[in-house]
This record gives sequence, structure tokens and C-alpha cells, in this order.
Amino acid sequence: MKLRVHRWTSTLAGASVFLHTVAVVVTALAVAARPVRSQASEAYDILIRGATVVDGTGSARFLGDVAVRGDRIARVSRTPIDPRSARTVIEAAGRIVAPGFIDMHTHLDPLLRLPAAESHVRQGVTLALGGPDGGGPLPIRPYLDSAARAGLGMNVAFLVGHNAIRERVMGLENRAPTPAELARMEALVADGMNDGAFGLSTGLRYIPGFYSKTDEVVALARVAAARGGIYTSHLREEGLGLFEGVAEAITIGREAHIPVVLTHHKAIGRQMWGQSVRTLAMVDSARQAGVDVMIDQYPYTASQTSLSVLIPPWALANGDSALARRMKDPVLRDSIVRGVIAFLLNDRGGGDIRRVQFGRVTWEPELEGKTLYDWAVMRGIPPTPEAAAPLVVEGELNGGASMIYHVIDEGDVRRIMAHPQTMIASDGRLTQPGEGQPHPRAYGTFPRVLGRYVRDLGVLTLEEGVHKMTGMPAARLGLADYGVVREGAMADLVIFDAATIADQATFTAPHQYPVGIGDVLVNGVRVVADGAMTGARPGRVLRKAHSR
Repeated sequence: MKLRVHRWTSTLAGASVFLHTVAVVVTALAVAARPVRSQASEAYDILIRGATVVDGTGSARFLGDVAVRGDRIARVSRTPIDPRSARTVIEAAGRIVAPGFIDMHTHLDPLLRLPAAESHVRQGVTLALGGPDGGGPLPIRPYLDSAARAGLGMNVAFLVGHNAIRERVMGLENRAPTPAELARMEALVADGMNDGAFGLSTGLRYIPGFYSKTDEVVALARVAAARGGIYTSHLREEGLGLFEGVAEAITIGREAHIPVVLTHHKAIGRQMWGQSVRTLAMVDSARQAGVDVMIDQYPYTASQTSLSVLIPPWALANGDSALARRMKDPVLRDSIVRGVIAFLLNDRGGGDIRRVQFGRVTWEPELEGKTLYDWAVMRGIPPTPEAAAPLVVEGELNGGASMIYHVIDEGDVRRIMAHPQTMIASDGRLTQPGEGQPHPRAYGTFPRVLGRYVRDLGVLTLEEGVHKMTGMPAARLGLADYGVVREGAMADLVIFDAATIADQATFTAPHQYPVGIGDVLVNGVRVVADGAMTGARPGRVLRKAHSR
């Protein structure tokens, strides 16, 4: 037993010895009179001192210390914790400590190539959900095993994708499945769920998902629901067909008895600006009727997706070679081009081809960052939707491209964000400086919400903003030990300065990391320290345990 002794000085040597002896005896008696924790139980790996704690539940902030032992939060205290009890002390006075951010919609395709996930980690993201929009790995288990061996900078989880499954079973055919094909797709959903997927995703605006009917998706969603999964949907339409798209997702949720997330919810194109009033009312009505519907959203007025969304889906059936054959038929060619013009005027084009910006273009990198308007001028073509439409088809036949479409209204962004069922998600793809012209959301989503929409515009309180990127998504995924600062929870934490946190990435200069984030902990390990990556990769692959 180690005794703590106070030594008092005295001008009289005898008095000094006597008082010393008394102190030893008193200390020994005090120690014997109360339970004593061992020295090991008092030791913490990391102590975050003097922070303002925003705990992820939506509750009011408070001043406190947070101590970490191993991969868990060991103590949350409103009174100071002795700094001598920790090996590492992070002085956080004047800063916020919050749960690590959870990204509900992440394109993790480059994960095995970029396992540190720096573009996400430096935003404060400690858990990302992959496999959105109907895509993702198939089969899931081997991929998850590879990711677990890679050593990751953040935690990851996955959905099983409808488009990937449909293409595996039916290719790119534009028809309903046979009973045998549907049974095979159901089996693949079950396999993905049993391998650890958290639910089913669809990308009904993309092929081959576009070719499915609602009853097909309901059948597959029921398989996921039976294993405790969720359903996330890139709606069939987000422009002129937006209301029908929301209604279909609600129908799937009701008939399959599965929780729904309307992913990256938005209203595309000038004709639909302001119509989030109606879609949010549809969500409220569905919830009142017992359908568990939520939303996720990124905080930008531009989307990013493929060039192919400007081409009528029927023309893409059976792949690029089929598109090339159709373009040789004068009648079909005319129909395809007219369809592209309609999309440029009324949907992703927003009626102005300067709103259509190239992101990643492997076949002509000099187009990256430029617009369809710029390409038309470079070709000596009138920069109008009608004249530029054939360029869209040409680009798709060249191999397609990643595009940024500036066709979302700021009023809709704020209205959707403020809705009580909206979570924050990036829809970003893991990237690194020098790779194409990505959407700035890949670097700035979460700091942008906290900087622009919380601090500058007051759309949300700080507590609401943090809740929408921590506690809410954790609850949607059924992860009770994530998304909250409390004793026993996972030590996924982010420390930031609420006065300075901000995104730096722009549409013209996207490869810029945010500012204002000092430290990020994943499973109790600092992956960002004092604003710099540490090189640590303590992230894990989360696999949901499902009932069968």
C-alpha cells in the first residue's frame, strides 16, 4: 500500500520529526478506513481536460473532463480529474469535445487503397457507412475481411446494394426478374446481411436499379428487415418525379416493415425548388401513420454523380455497346438526344449548362473542373442545352465521367437540415489531393455544418448539429455504444474549436482540409493530434449481428 505523506517544515528538528510521524499514522488510518482503487484502476490512457462537452444526445453542453482507458470512455466528470492520473493529457479549455462524427452515406470504394481515410478523418469522422445508392462490394464478407486486415484510420460499416445484386443476377436487362431470379436476389441479400451488413441500399435512379419495380424492392427489403436491417434509398427521381420517389420509399418501408432513410434528400432543378416543404410534410405524415422514415443530407447546393444520369435510362439498358448501337439508329438517336435535352433543361442541368461541371474525367483530364458550357465552347458548338446534348452522349461512350451539378436551392438545404428527422451525411468519396476535381463535400461536410449552418447562420444549435451527426445516426444503425460521450461508450471523440471550425474546400479548389479540428480519437487512439495525422490506424470493421 502506497501512503501519501505531507511533510511540514519546522525550525525545531524535534517538532518536525514528531509531526512527520503523526502525518504517517493519520494517512495510514484514513487509507484503511475507505475502499481504495488500485493504482492501475486509477490510470487513464488519455485525459481531455477543461472541455465543453457536447455529448451527442442533444442535451445542453457542460464543462467537464473526459478520461479514456483502452478503447472506451472511462469517466466523464463535471469536476476536474487529476491530470497525474493519465499518461497523455489534452488541454481542451475553450474547445468542444463531442462524439466522433458518423457519416451515413460514404463512397468507400477506394478504402483498400486509402485505408487511412484522411479526407474523412480530418473532418472528425470516426465511423462511415459504405455501400450506398445500391452499390458496394459483393460478396461482402471477403471485402470486409480484407478491410479488417488493411488497418483503417476510421471505423467502417456497410450496406448490401440492390444494384450490385441485380446486376449479378440479371446483368443490365430492362425487365422484371423471373421467380427464380428474384429468389436468387433474395438469397444474396440474406447472405450480405448474415455477413454483417447493416441493411439494404437502393439507387433507383441508376441502372440496373431503375429497371426494377416497387414490388421487387419490397421483396428484398423484407429479407433485410427480417434480419434487423434498415433501408436507404437514392430515390427513383429527385427532380420532377420527386414526390413519386418519396412516396415509393415510404411504400417500401410500410410494406416491408423496415426503417427507411431518404438518403441525400434534396429537390433537383429550378422547377422543384421550394418543394421540400411538401416532401417533409410527406415524411411527417408517414411517421404519424407508423412508418419509420428518416432523412440524411449534405450541406451543399450541388450534387455529384455520373454523367449517365443525363441520358434516358432506357437507352443504357444492356450496357455501353447497346447505347452505341442505338445511337446509330436515326430514330433512336433522336429520342436519346431529346431525352438528354429534357434532363439538361428540367433536371440535373438546371436549364443552364454552366451548372454542369466535370469532376473526374479519365479520357480527357483537362475537362476536370470545367463545365459542359466550357466543353461546348472548346468544340466550337453553341453553348446551349440543345447543341451540347450530343456531347453528353459522346462523353458517356468515351467512358463516362463524374459530374457536379449545381442545381439545388439554398432554401431547401436549410429547410431539410432543420427537420427533426434529418441526419448529416457527406455522400463523399474517399479521396486525396491530386485526384480529379471532387465535390468539396469529400473534405468539408461536417465542419461546414458546424461552421456555416450552426455558428454563422443559426439554422441549428450546436447541440442539434452534433446530435444529427452522432447520436441520431448511431441510433439508426442500432449502435448503442457509439455517437455519445458517456462512461462505457466507445472512445470515438473529436475535439474542435466552435469559433473557428470551417470547411476550406470549394468547387474550384476542392483539395483542402478543414480548419478548427485539433484532435480525433478512434477507439481510444489519436489519429489526429494537434491538427495533424498521427499515422495510427486503429479503425475497425463493424459487422451487425442479425437474427435469422
